[in-house]
Amino acid sequence: MASKKALIRRPGPRLAEGLVTHLERTPVDVPLAIAQWEAYGHTLRAHGWETVEVDRADDCPDAVFVEDSVVMFRNVALIARPGAGSRRPETAAVEQAVAGLGASVNRVREPGTLDGGDVLKIGDTLYVGRGGRTNAAGVAQLRAAFEPLGARVVAVPVSSALHLKSAVTALPDGTVIGHPSLVDTPSLFGRFLPVPEESGAHVVLLGGDRLLMAASAPKSAELLADLGYAPVLVDISEFEKLEGCVTCLSVRLRNLHG
Repeated sequence: MASKKALIRRPGPRLAEGLVTHLERTPVDVPLAIAQWEAYGHTLRAHGWETVEVDRADDCPDAVFVEDSVVMFRNVALIARPGAGSRRPETAAVEQAVAGLGASVNRVREPGTLDGGDVLKIGDTLYVGRGGRTNAAGVAQLRAAFEPLGARVVAVPVSSALHLKSAVTALPDGTVIGHPSLVDTPSLFGRFLPVPEESGAHVVLLGGDRLLMAASAPKSAELLADLGYAPVLVDISEFEKLEGCVTCLSVRLRNLHG
């Protein structure tokens, strides 16, 4: 039976100092961000997910974006080596958490860099964004870790967004969705559906037809509802100021053994 566990990580007091690459920095309301994070976790639990909280990393402003620290495929965890050096201390506690859940652990090694937010899984296909935070050696190590397990790894260029999953995610039927301004080469994906808002490109599959989405994308939610899906909206405005989205606030573990 598939597991439904989700790693999450509470924001630390230095959240407002998080890295910003493609946006102008604007003030972050940390107490509001904590309230939004708590509501995000509640929403996951309300839809049948068991949340597993990784130890907080108060000296790492970006640690709340836990998805960047690890890539899961089946029962194997590939611990990332973030492209931003300041984020590398984030991975140790994430490794401890996934090992504690029974995952086998591999690690990206120097000179490779890989952020988990650059990896989009659709079935056994892993699209990996080659861009600002993930380099060619990181892509090669992702292939080496997961192709022997049956994965197909497809590298795609990312130049207009922080991570691949800042630009695209996928619906339950495998259709890739994205805002055209952020997607370098839509033709690399089998089926591509443009959405009207940048934050509408981000969905977390909660199960069945339910899609966790940001409240900042009402037009995209309306489009997806018209296609028969059930959007579940959460307000993550303070994390969006730091280029965060609904996907990067958790790591969904669907295929743990036992």
